[in-house]
Amino acid sequence: MTDTLLQSSVLAIIQSNIPDTLKNYFSNEFFLIALTFGSYFLGKLLRRRTGWVVMNPILVAIVVVIAFLELTGVSYETYNEGGHMIEFWLRPAVVALGVPLYMQLEKIKKDFVPILISELAGCVVGVVSVVYIAKKMGASHEVILSLASKSVTTPIAMEVTKAVGGIPSLTAAVVVSVGLLCAVCGYKTMGFARVRTPKAQGLSMGTAAHALGTATSMDVSNVHGAYASLGLTLNGIFTALLTPSIIPLIC
Repeated sequence: MTDTLLQSSVLAIIQSNIPDTLKNYFSNEFFLIALTFGSYFLGKLLRRRTGWVVMNPILVAIVVVIAFLELTGVSYETYNEGGHMIEFWLRPAVVALGVPLYMQLEKIKKDFVPILISELAGCVVGVVSVVYIAKKMGASHEVILSLASKSVTTPIAMEVTKAVGGIPSLTAAVVVSVGLLCAVCGYKTMGFARVRTPKAQGLSMGTAAHALGTATSMDVSNVHGAYASLGLTLNGIFTALLTPSIIPLIC
């Protein structure tokens, strides 16, 4: 309690010492967009220079933006006014994921059955394992239901959670956390497990870490990105179809 009050006091002092003209500048939507992109590219630069997996560009951007908003007193609502411009470009960016997928189409056709089986296994194991672990650790029934669809994109995960009776807002937070964790640790973990092929690595990242894993895979190579896109898509379909049927059997 004391630490929280001290933190609030320090932030209030910092914010009160910022001139009004500077506050207006910090609240400008174009400045906030530039801050977001700048933070992301700073993360890429730091990761390239240091080689540290924790310097994931998305994680760095989140930390920098949150710290900036807290220190300057700029509200999330103000930040989100500029964020809508970034959100608009997410739609064509998602569509663009189909380009590397199309370029690998012939290879994907040859391995389609093994890919389908591995994706089905990944979906089932992902749902069963998180539900089982959450039950053993004493999580409430609603929380367990909210964790089941952790490995798919937020819109699909929230709809699945609504269907099974969980808490959609909790699911959204968990999905982002899982994506960040996998984006930071995914390729290192596969290295320890001796998973070497681009196909297996890409599918694993797309299946476990949805869009964040796919974005990370795109930075590795087009082949990794293509298979990550495929993993993201198939796992989303399987999770939406199977989770409502799996949950009653294990919960």
